Amino acid sequence: MKFASYKVGGRMTYGSVVESAAGIGFTDIGQEYGNDLRQWIAMDSMKKLQEIASGLPVHYNENQIEYLPPIITGQKIVCIGVNYANRNAEYKDNSDLPKYPSVFLRYLDSFVGHDQNIVRPPESDKLDYEGEIVIIIGKGGRRIPKENALNHIAGLTLMNEGTIRDWVRHAKFNVTQGKNFDRTGVIGPWMMTADEVEDYTNLNIQTRVNGEVRQDDNTSRLMFPFDYIVSYVSTFMTLKPGDMISTGTPNGAGARFEPPVYLKPGDVVEVEAAGIGVLRNGVEDEVF
Repeated sequence: MKFASYKVGGRMTYGSVVESAAGIGFTDIGQEYGNDLRQWIAMDSMKKLQEIASGLPVHYNENQIEYLPPIITGQKIVCIGVNYANRNAEYKDNSDLPKYPSVFLRYLDSFVGHDQNIVRPPESDKLDYEGEIVIIIGKGGRRIPKENALNHIAGLTLMNEGTIRDWVRHAKFNVTQGKNFDRTGVIGPWMMTADEVEDYTNLNIQTRVNGEVRQDDNTSRLMFPFDYIVSYVSTFMTLKPGDMISTGTPNGAGARFEPPVYLKPGDVVEVEAAGIGVLRNGVEDEVF
């Protein structure tokens, strides 16, 4: 089942996603049960949530709501860099395959919801796209064994991990600045629960810009698969329900073209993966 967080009439709520020939509709579970989607994950009550959702009518259609990132109260957004094998080769630095994942953090303020514009800041015209599959942690833990790691996944969502390329080079050892400009990335459109995922090692992912395919890969080519990522990250931090881990982007980001092709106002980016759906955003210049 799929669950979205959204605004309606200025109120934040959440509910199940109902896809039909008539379009996309949403139940409103938050109106009666309060709080947010993460509470059900934290209580290990996703099955109960699915039962509730199954008995509700559609309350709103897509034209009546404003999408939010599916998890709006999670503590951490962890990002894995350079995880697809051919992505490492794309750097053309003759480096060996990494022994461990590259890891950095992003903050919720740097993201908007599905079908909203990301913003190109006045400090740079090098806004890039990165389509990624995102793990949503269910059962938390520390030093989670790899063989149990998939049991700690509550579901998946998608990310366009928008990056300000020249700002990831502002310092010698970090990328934090270029990864955290306000409203430069997108998460959504919703969460697909883990019971709908047949095989984490065989998920297609594709990114399109203005309809042109720029990234196209499969999680079978990840250097660090989902179970390893969850186990590795939990070695040095306690993962908590609702935490999100973005698993890396395939080759084909705009910075790797010759010359580079960065996003500009009016562009439309679509990320489609894993049977989750399509995450879409436009681009505009920031007004300040």
